[in-house]
Amino acid sequence: MKVLVVIVGALLVIALVTGFAWWPRSPANLASVDPHVRAQLLQQWEAGEVVVLVRHAERCDRSSHPCLGPADGITRIGSDSAVAVGQGFLRLGMTQAEVLTSPVTRTVQTAHYMFGKDAQTQEWLASCGSTLRNDVVAHKRAGHNLVLVTHSGCIGDFEAQTGFKHAATSEYGSSLFVHIADDGQLQVLGIINAEDWHAVVVK
Repeated sequence: MKVLVVIVGALLVIALVTGFAWWPRSPANLASVDPHVRAQLLQQWEAGEVVVLVRHAERCDRSSHPCLGPADGITRIGSDSAVAVGQGFLRLGMTQAEVLTSPVTRTVQTAHYMFGKDAQTQEWLASCGSTLRNDVVAHKRAGHNLVLVTHSGCIGDFEAQTGFKHAATSEYGSSLFVHIADDGQLQVLGIINAEDWHAVVVK
C-alpha cells in the first residue's frame, strides 16, 4: 500500500511539473526583465522592426469614473492614462512609426489622446479572430514600426496565435511588443503596462 501511495505521489509530481513546463505563460513584463533585453528592444525599435498592440484606456461603460462621452468611449482618467502612454511612445520616437486603430469609439479616443491627433481606423482591429496574426504581419512595412490600438479580446487572440493561449487578460493601456523581421518572422517580446513606461524608456 505504501509503495502504491509513493508511486501515485511521484506521478502526481511529474504531472504537475510537466504541466507547468508546457503550460503557456503570459508574455514577459518588460519593466522587470534584464536590461540587455530592454536594450535589444530599443535597437529593434530604432530599426523599425516592431509592432505594438495597445489596449484602449478605461472604458466608460465599465467604470463609475466621469466619461468623456459618448458612453462607448473612455473615462477622463483613461484619457490621462492614454496621454502618459503616448508620452512613452514619443520618448521611444515616432518618426518612423505608423498608428492604426480600431474604429470603436474607445480605441479612437485612446489613440487621439496618445498622440494628439486622429489615427487611421481599420475594421480588422475590431473584428480580429483567427486571422489576426497574419493581418498584423501583412500591415507591417519594412523599416517602420506599427502601433495598433485595439481591444483586450483582440490582444488575447493574437497571444493565442503566437504561443500564449492562457495569457492573462491585458490591462487598460498595456502595450504588447512584437518583433517582426523583414522576412515576416515574429517574436513576442513582452508587455509594458501603462504605469511602467518610466522603468523601460529613459531618454
